[in-house]
Amino acid sequence: MITLNDVHKKYSSTVAIGPVTLQIPTGGITALVGPNGAGKSTMLTMVGRLLGIDSGTIEVAGYDVATTNSKDLAKIVSILRQENHFVTRLTVRQLVGFGRYPHSKGRLTKDDEAIISRSIDFLDLGELEGRYLDELSGGQRQRAYVAMVLAQDTDTVLLDEPLNNLDMKHSVVMMSHLKRAAEELNRTIVIVLHDINFAGHYADYICAMKNGQVVEFGTPERIMNDEILTNVFETPISVIDGPKGPLAVYY
Repeated sequence: MITLNDVHKKYSSTVAIGPVTLQIPTGGITALVGPNGAGKSTMLTMVGRLLGIDSGTIEVAGYDVATTNSKDLAKIVSILRQENHFVTRLTVRQLVGFGRYPHSKGRLTKDDEAIISRSIDFLDLGELEGRYLDELSGGQRQRAYVAMVLAQDTDTVLLDEPLNNLDMKHSVVMMSHLKRAAEELNRTIVIVLHDINFAGHYADYICAMKNGQVVEFGTPERIMNDEILTNVFETPISVIDGPKGPLAVYY
């Protein structure tokens, strides 16, 4: 479980996050949604301790994010940010191998290699593991980054807009892989999404944010309704019955 208790982060007199008090359940996918500037990515990076908080507490699996030793925290929670600056002349396997650093400190064991192979296979990258990153399509490269995070083998995985720059087909493929990771590998995945319909279809829980605060939290069945989404996104939205569940329609 991820627990945020009265968390604040202030950037200026007019820009701030919080107060945020929230419990994200263990297991499944929790999607963070909301308009630009709502605080989704900021909250995710605070949970992953890539950004400090001004007050309050954040715990992941009972560990205080602010005080837990970095090498121990890296075995509890992993995070993939939007901006990835790895050298392009790395192969897919070399990139995924970086996910084992908290465990191996660069000296890969047979167990590490097995986990790397498992992560590569899980993201259907077996035929590409010898390819360099600059030889991959955007969708393939994004899958390689996610495989690296899965190879870190943490129970909690934080992903900041992993669908960014992916077309519809590759977005569906990515979300399908993440759904499998949550179900088959028993991971707790927290993901920032811009498309509310991807959240409604794939997530187990939706956290809707606005103006630096959590305004709604619950199952897709609860969050996917006209009034809540219209309020969160500040534009008229109707939710209709789609062939595989509710769909939000903007007008």
